[in-house]
Amino acid sequence: MEEETKSHHSWETQWEGNNSQFPSEAWKQHLPQSIIIGAPERIHAMNSSVKLLLIVRDPVERLVSDYTQILHNRKAQHKPYQSLEQILLKNGQELNTKYKAMQRSLYAVHLARWLEFFPRTQIHIVDGGGLIREPLSEMNQVERFLGLETYLGPDNFYFNQTKGFYCLQARGHQHCLDQSKGRPHPIIDELLLEQLCTYFSEHNENFFAMVGRTFNWC
Repeated sequence: MEEETKSHHSWETQWEGNNSQFPSEAWKQHLPQSIIIGAPERIHAMNSSVKLLLIVRDPVERLVSDYTQILHNRKAQHKPYQSLEQILLKNGQELNTKYKAMQRSLYAVHLARWLEFFPRTQIHIVDGGGLIREPLSEMNQVERFLGLETYLGPDNFYFNQTKGFYCLQARGHQHCLDQSKGRPHPIIDELLLEQLCTYFSEHNENFFAMVGRTFNWC
């Protein structure tokens, strides 16, 4: 379910490798993949007791991050590119809500599809912003949700000043986010950011109601 597959994959891989109790039924589903037609139904048919982790972040930040990745790739390949304002604003004013990154950030829409097949108790919401700022707290919650004995502690994380993110260290190994993470975001017009916050506001409220908690977004 969450957009940030690579940003958390390093921690997850290291964690799984070092914790023999990691249950085989615990899966991670991220946003681009979760919108594939029929995915919830197929996974439910395979294992209806599967536990799911949904990693979310401020949808506006997520959208800008998505654009930053595309922008970097196009520049690296010497391909033409548009500013985010050019992509998102029709005739310079109306939001282009069909932009893929906009659609992927409508968390309530995507979660609703999964709730047709899985009870809310089998889906744990991970605060992506919290995972960046305080990874230990978020990962300890994941451990409890999965029924694991507590493995991760304060000594397993250290802040990398160069990258601006926490890194994981366990059993003599260190693992940080890859080079695609931590890139500076382009400056976005303030009026566009306000429009995006307004657009996502109702969708966010629907999501908060579905998961029974709120996030400090926008």
